[in-house]
Amino acid sequence: MAKRAALASDAPPHIPVLLHPIMAAIAPVSGTWLDGTFGAGGYTRALLDAGAARVLAVDRDPDVFTRAETWAAQYGERLVLVAGEFARLDQLAADHDALPLDGVVLDIGVSSMQIDQAERGFSFMADGPLDMRMSRTGMSAADIVNSADEKVLADILFHYGEERASRRIARRIVEARQTQPITTTRALATLVESCLPRAKPGRVHPATRSFQGLRIAVNDELRQLVDGLEAAERALRPGGILAVVTFHSLEDRIVKRFIQVRSGEVARGNRFAPETVTEAPRFERLNRKAIGPDEEELEANPRARSAKLRLARRLEAPAGRLDARDLGLPDLNWQGAV
Repeated sequence: MAKRAALASDAPPHIPVLLHPIMAAIAPVSGTWLDGTFGAGGYTRALLDAGAARVLAVDRDPDVFTRAETWAAQYGERLVLVAGEFARLDQLAADHDALPLDGVVLDIGVSSMQIDQAERGFSFMADGPLDMRMSRTGMSAADIVNSADEKVLADILFHYGEERASRRIARRIVEARQTQPITTTRALATLVESCLPRAKPGRVHPATRSFQGLRIAVNDELRQLVDGLEAAERALRPGGILAVVTFHSLEDRIVKRFIQVRSGEVARGNRFAPETVTEAPRFERLNRKAIGPDEEELEANPRARSAKLRLARRLEAPAGRLDARDLGLPDLNWQGAV
């Protein structure tokens, strides 16, 4: 199979995951789209090059807009850079007179650019400050690690990181910080490693799940995802497309459940909620099974191995409220305990 061409000769080094299946599913592209996770601009550029009249490029990381200065001007008024959170994408679109939207694209989680910057503190592969804040504001991972009580830490690591040894690791963190604050990625990774068996060749690093859990907590990623899906429901026109790329089971479970519930394919997940009258579906599911990367994409970008794409088309029923518990969102409410 011939290698796929880059979007342009000056394309950014970041590789947008599952770009080709997204573009194949939504063709032909027209109207106004919102890229809720702008990053290096891969999805935004593809949408504009494919015929979108206008793209609102949203991101809460201020660094991404500085990096886009080298190429954004070529699209003129068709590209609108918007600092903000995709959880509020309907309001951001309204602020720019862009409702209703013809499509929304979301690439959930931390970007490879953020991971590769040691000073952002997302990765244990290089030493850096224990930060992990996408927006560079608010509580950092170091704040949580050095101030949360043992139970809160264990809950974060277990529910957000799916770390089975969460209690052991939380106990060790509390013991270690009494001697010296844990302020770097290397210090935390070393501590987590000391609590777990040595990783076998080919297995993920022992600190992977703990770092995932803390990152999700710091950025409130799962709550943001639920709010963003509801905002997309409010913002899309009938016939508009929702495309979401996820990278781990917690995210994918929420997106899958949202599309199932909003397409009328499953009953309410919260058995304690009062029974309600069956509502008209708001979405039509476009792919029964999540789309993953093919061999060619994996060869070009090994980081795409866990990516999953789900798509849905907006129907005419009006938007409505949804209990986040119906989507499997962990109800930790840990912020008030730190």
